[in-house]
Amino acid sequence: MPLAAGAALAGLFVLSLFLGSAALSPVDLADPAARELLLVSRLPRSLAAMLAGAALAVTGQILQVLARNRFVEPMTAGAGQSAALGILVVSLAFPGAALGLKMGAAALAALAGTLGLILLIRPLPPTQPLLVPLVALVYGGVIGAGVTFIAWQRDMMQFLDVWMTGELSGVLRGRYELLWLSALTCAAAWAIADRLTLLSLGEDAARGLGLNIPLVTAAGMVAIALATAIVVVTLGSIPFVGLVVPALVARLTGDNLRRALPMTALTGAILVLAADMAGRTLRAPYEVPVATMVSLIGAALFLYLLNRRPARG
Repeated sequence: MPLAAGAALAGLFVLSLFLGSAALSPVDLADPAARELLLVSRLPRSLAAMLAGAALAVTGQILQVLARNRFVEPMTAGAGQSAALGILVVSLAFPGAALGLKMGAAALAALAGTLGLILLIRPLPPTQPLLVPLVALVYGGVIGAGVTFIAWQRDMMQFLDVWMTGELSGVLRGRYELLWLSALTCAAAWAIADRLTLLSLGEDAARGLGLNIPLVTAAGMVAIALATAIVVVTLGSIPFVGLVVPALVARLTGDNLRRALPMTALTGAILVLAADMAGRTLRAPYEVPVATMVSLIGAALFLYLLNRRPARG
């Protein structure tokens, strides 16, 4: 399965390089202007879509393990909204703040938002699993409403839209490289995949197997916060990836994260890259933001997962 997903991703990646309002073909690359377009715009954009998709899918799976619920994901459960809040506060306090400072503030705010969610859902009864996504959505909505209110009061709604709506039209060489840090986050998550798998068994079972639960939980939350902050700062908020991709992959690989995370990363990269390619072509030469396309595709996949009957053993 990973080989097939990797081949599909490679095919989409090559096609993405030549797709856009100014169509390219391999023959056109003899022209220096065409090569410059490829290297400055198309290649960074395609890499950004893949890196963001992989990071959001992997961190979505980590949050589902920490929350012990398959119906939550960082961008809609407080982490994404908290990252935008961190960016907004820093921009108000330091209007000329560098991108690194904004990313640091977004990461700290996303970490606080993720911790708040975990503390909020821990007391919920395990016999009512639907309470967790409902509380997560309300929690994220409250934070998002607060961010919107602050932006409206400060006449920064247009500024806020840049961070709350993910799109890739402005991605150029030199403006996406932070996303490579998210790839390192995915690699670190894979390195502790076995411990995360133990955590998914429940605290009592994990503690009985000798797992350091606070340390693994903290590592998972840091991975979620860092990847979410990087994506929001670089591209904006892209929902649904961390929700539907882990659920789809779990049907194929089970709950062993050592085996599931590579497939999750590949599938997330495929989803975001395919959504970006669709957004470039549906209304060409205009573009539909990738967040809108992912939301449409993700909602359809989510409804499919909810209504699909489990396979008979």
